[in-house]
Amino acid sequence: MDAAQPLKTPRTQGKTYSCEECGKGFTTSQSLKRHMRNHTGERPYSCEQCDKTFTHSSSLKEHMKIHTGVKPFECGLCGHAFTQSASLKKHMRIHTGERPYSCEQCDKTFTHSFSLKVHMKIHAGKKEYSCDECGKSFNQLSVLRQHQRVHDGIKPYECEQCGKTFSKSKHLEYHMRIHTGEKPYRCEQCEKTFSRSSYLKMHIMSTHTGERPYSCEHCEKTFILSSYLKRHIMSTHTGERPYSCEQCGKTFSQSHHLEFHMRIHTGERPYSCEQCDKTFAHSSSLKDHMKIHTGEKPFECGLCGHVFALSASLKRHMRIHTGERPYSCEQCDKTFTHSSNLKQHMKIHAGEKEYSCVECGKSFNQLSVFRQHKRVHDGLKLYTCEQCGKSFSRSEHLECHMRIHTGERPYRCEQCDKTFTRSSSLKHHMWIHREKPL
Repeated sequence: MDAAQPLKTPRTQGKTYSCEECGKGFTTSQSLKRHMRNHTGERPYSCEQCDKTFTHSSSLKEHMKIHTGVKPFECGLCGHAFTQSASLKKHMRIHTGERPYSCEQCDKTFTHSFSLKVHMKIHAGKKEYSCDECGKSFNQLSVLRQHQRVHDGIKPYECEQCGKTFSKSKHLEYHMRIHTGEKPYRCEQCEKTFSRSSYLKMHIMSTHTGERPYSCEHCEKTFILSSYLKRHIMSTHTGERPYSCEQCGKTFSQSHHLEFHMRIHTGERPYSCEQCDKTFAHSSSLKDHMKIHTGEKPFECGLCGHVFALSASLKRHMRIHTGERPYSCEQCDKTFTHSSNLKQHMKIHAGEKEYSCVECGKSFNQLSVFRQHKRVHDGLKLYTCEQCGKSFSRSEHLECHMRIHTGERPYRCEQCDKTFTRSSSLKHHMWIHREKPL
């Protein structure tokens, strides 16, 4: 039967041309011809800038707006602009909460029809597209193609401001918000804004609703996002680590972890502090570093009131109070509060002292300690007390000095309640109690 033969069915009533493959009807032969590309896979329209191909010329025209930066459709509520009117329409569902697409099997609702379509494959158990490199399988061909870029190293999308490249256009779009400071997604309950819709979703669930809809079948742990559940299963239960570093053989459960790891080998530090020019491998490290300049210290110790810029610093500090020393040397059984201290200590057994001072010949296990030592010879004292003008070569020395002005004595002896400004002073004091006869 000719693909263009007229048929009269309820689906094609009033439509002259019917598709032999799926029965869909069309009013013109040209429309049927365009539709047939869905079945044949023909994509005759190609982008000259990135070689992406399309089934329709209109799709290519819309795609070109990514390269030209034209975004004529603007949201009246948050100002976010889009290249296509359909994208604006979908975006509006963030503000309205509309989720018009519902799964008939589990009543889960979605903002987009394609999300429902992908979700339905979970019920069907379908994963049609498999990666030849690592065996990972996917529900969609487009997702497989994106995944393959991890193995191929293809990153066609480049940031014009810092030169960083990305394998996906949406990743470039997210990255650009670092430079623009744009945070288009606003929480209606507390007015907090976010750079990604997924961050807003996580915020609402973790802060306002407490909802954790994704549950692990192995241990019943619950998660805010399905991606978090997937990571948990791979890292905790299956041990699957399909992404391997070609330089050192280290394996990872996620592609972006491999990407971060590669910066160790390449030395890439794409995030720079505008105030002191220090550079970082990760945006989160830059964000934490900025608290040094802003003076922000949101994490407070409930026992002594000492405040910290990072939650990890508070966690380490708590070991002063608890006496916890979780890191142990296998050669001499000495214990440490921090893994970095154990690592330094191990160099004593190995006899390693890599960094030597040309001024005095003193050698050091760590580059950071060596640099601090050099300030003694250079006379560099970067940290100044705002109250008396005294300057110090190390930030921790300034921190200890400030206690003279504040009167803070955060280290308390549990046996006699005497307090001290430094942990080392408390440690020395404890010998008094140890030496006393029973």
